[in-house]
Amino acid sequence: MSSDLSALLYLAASVCFIMALRGLSHPTTSRQGNIFGMVGMALAIGTTLAAPGIVSFGTILLGLLIGGAIGTVIALRIQMTALPQLVAAFHSLVGLAAVCVALATFYKPEAYGIGIVGDIQVSSLIELAIGTAVGAITFTGSVVAFAKLQGLVSGRPLVFKFQHTLNAALGASVVVLLVLLCTTQDPIYLWVLVAVTLLLGFLLILPIGGADMPVVVSMLNSYSGWAACGIGFTLQNNLLIITGALVGSSGAILSYIMCKAMNRSFISVILGGFGAEGEAGPAGADGDDDRMVKSGSGDDAAFLMKNAGSVVIVPGYGMAVAQAQHTLREMVDLLKADGVKVRYAIHPVAGRMPGHMNVLLAEASVPYDEVFEMDEINRDFKSTDVVFVIGANDITNPAAKTDPKSPIYGMPILEVDGAQTVLFLKRGMSAGYAGVQNELFFRDNTMMLFGDAKQMCEKIVKALEHL
Repeated sequence: MSSDLSALLYLAASVCFIMALRGLSHPTTSRQGNIFGMVGMALAIGTTLAAPGIVSFGTILLGLLIGGAIGTVIALRIQMTALPQLVAAFHSLVGLAAVCVALATFYKPEAYGIGIVGDIQVSSLIELAIGTAVGAITFTGSVVAFAKLQGLVSGRPLVFKFQHTLNAALGASVVVLLVLLCTTQDPIYLWVLVAVTLLLGFLLILPIGGADMPVVVSMLNSYSGWAACGIGFTLQNNLLIITGALVGSSGAILSYIMCKAMNRSFISVILGGFGAEGEAGPAGADGDDDRMVKSGSGDDAAFLMKNAGSVVIVPGYGMAVAQAQHTLREMVDLLKADGVKVRYAIHPVAGRMPGHMNVLLAEASVPYDEVFEMDEINRDFKSTDVVFVIGANDITNPAAKTDPKSPIYGMPILEVDGAQTVLFLKRGMSAGYAGVQNELFFRDNTMMLFGDAKQMCEKIVKALEHL
């Protein structure tokens, strides 16, 4: 394949990736965006395989078959509730791939046209070193994020004395190692750089609490893109540069938007260690609060919602765990048939990754025009008869507005406490992912519905059918 044709096909693949991002920006065009992404990747792989420098088609084909088989099995078996940790795991692989490519390039630079061993072009060496560092941080950081989301590691911040000082020292050592590597081209500095940045990735994510994990997943997505972009410069591959820049910039923008939604510092996200202050939660965070709550049944909930003029549904991670979205949609259809105005309210960080609740509702064929973001619907809660919270917790906690000592203080929430009646569906009185007890449980206008989200929705459906 000629270089001109290769460049043209890479350009077409880049355009497909840009159209994929554009399509994924809205639920109505998300399927089209996925198709563009698949077409772009097929073009990229096909063009690369047609390059004259490719000599080991057997090894490449074997890798494609192994990777494709693993991906297919995961796609068929993965539960929607496990998507956040799956995304984190995939980010770790992108970071690891960047490190492996960088090491291969360093030990075989002539294969990439950037010099010979011991005499690599300085510009390429800088790009290689930066890609290695970002890739290593992405790898270990994503592993920690996966472990926290999977429950293998506590969701609470893991901190120790002088942690920030150690991070700063490691960051400074990374700069020193970069300079030494570029001036001496001694491989020992590259390996020490890999070790230091692997450790730094662990230390940046460990002190971040569970409530902030959606932002971390988004930021690690950005890191993986920048790692790929850096390696793209080293390999002089324009497509990898463009794709990495798209992923890196879009992830950074999404992280910034989510930080605003959580009242967090964007710089703190980049440097790690935010959300660690006091996040262990107050007394009662583990469900040992002895205050009285008002509890009800599925029949009570059905009666209240059927006789309401307006109902707002607030989905959360509990809905995802119980896979209750389809039963919830059936319940809503019955309410609408009785003339009740029903809408859905989505917090930007509901669930454990950006868009988690939107995906679940789309899976249940919930009309897009019934789903509203926090800023669009918060003003309406005071005029709402019933709010039905299904498995959400931290994103509805009034302590974010009233308790300056709370780790979630200042985080914008869905102000459901202003509604006439709040029906809060939850398995028990345990705290949310941030480790903070929800003050909403004890409000006079709140009725707790204890039980599995799907089973309780089924009880409400049966009660509505007989009212």
